[in-house]
Amino acid sequence: MSAKYRVLITDRAWPDCEVEKRELARVDAEVIEAPPGADEAKLVECASGVDAIATCWAQVTQAVIDAAPDCKTIARLGIGLDNIDVAYATSLKIPVTNVPDYCIPEVADHAIGLMLASLRNIAFLNQQIKQGIYDLSAAPVPRRVGSLTLGLFGFGLTGQAVAERARAFGMQVIATNSSGNDYGTGTRMVAFEELLEESDVISIHAPLTDATEYQFDAAAFQKMKSTAIIVNTARGALIDFDALKTAVKNEDISGAALDVFDPEPPDLSDPFFQHDRIITTPHAAFISQESLDELRQQAACQVADVLVGKKPSNVVNPAVYE
Repeated sequence: MSAKYRVLITDRAWPDCEVEKRELARVDAEVIEAPPGADEAKLVECASGVDAIATCWAQVTQAVIDAAPDCKTIARLGIGLDNIDVAYATSLKIPVTNVPDYCIPEVADHAIGLMLASLRNIAFLNQQIKQGIYDLSAAPVPRRVGSLTLGLFGFGLTGQAVAERARAFGMQVIATNSSGNDYGTGTRMVAFEELLEESDVISIHAPLTDATEYQFDAAAFQKMKSTAIIVNTARGALIDFDALKTAVKNEDISGAALDVFDPEPPDLSDPFFQHDRIITTPHAAFISQESLDELRQQAACQVADVLVGKKPSNVVNPAVYE
C-alpha cells in the first residue's frame, strides 16, 4: 500500500535519509530522493506530484515548485533561504520553513577558530612545518588577541554567540545590523563605515539579500585597516570575490579566512587559494553530529506538521497564513 504523502529531498550533506524517513513515517509520508547533483530539469522531474519539498543547497526555483502543484510546504534544511524562491512560494500560499537555531554554537566556534588560525599564524606555520620549514620568523609577529577589535557584520543569534566567545579572549566587540538593535548584549552598534574603519577582524554573520549581496566590495576593502582580516562563515556572495583577491594582492587587508564561496565549490586552481594569508574550509562551519541530528529532526517535523494541517514552527513567510 502506497504512502498518503510523498516528500522530495533534493539533496543532503549526510550519508542517508533515515532520520527524515523515521520522522515523516509517523504521518504516513514516504521520502523521494533526487539523484546527487540534480540540475533544475532533474529536480522538476523528481518534484512531479510530491506533497512537500525539503532542500539543503539545491535551487528550488519557480519551475521546481510548479512541478508540484499539490506542494503544501517547502523546508530548508538549514538557515539561509537564498536557494528557495520564497516570493513565488508565498504567492502560492505555500509556507516555507527553516531551522534558524540549529548550528549556532558550531558556526560561532568555527568563526573563532578561523580567526585564531589567522591571527596566531597557526595555519601558515603548520603548513611551513609540513614542508620541512621550522622557522618562527617566517610569519609576521602577531598582536595579542585581547588587544584587538572584532567587528560583526550581522548580529543575529550567531553573531551574538561569536561576540560572547570573543569577549572571553578580551577582545573589544562592535557590530552593525539593519536595526541597530544590540538585543540587550551591551555591544556597541555602529554604522557599516565605522565597522570597516575600526575593526582588526571582521566576521560576517548576515543573511544574503539584495541589500547585502557583495556588501564587501572594493570600496569596503579600501576602508579597512591594512592589518585587518575578514572571516566569512555566512554566504559567499556577501563578498565580491574579485575585489577580495585584489585587496589581498595589494595588501589593502592582511588576509581572509573563508568557509563559504561564490560559487560553491570554488575553482581551487585559482592561485588565490595558495596564498599564505588565505585560510579556507569547505562550507564546514555548520557541521557536528549534534547539529545534524537537530537540523534533520526539526526540518522533517515541520514538514510533517504541515502535511497533517498543523502550523509549523519557524515559518519564514507567515503571510501565507493571513
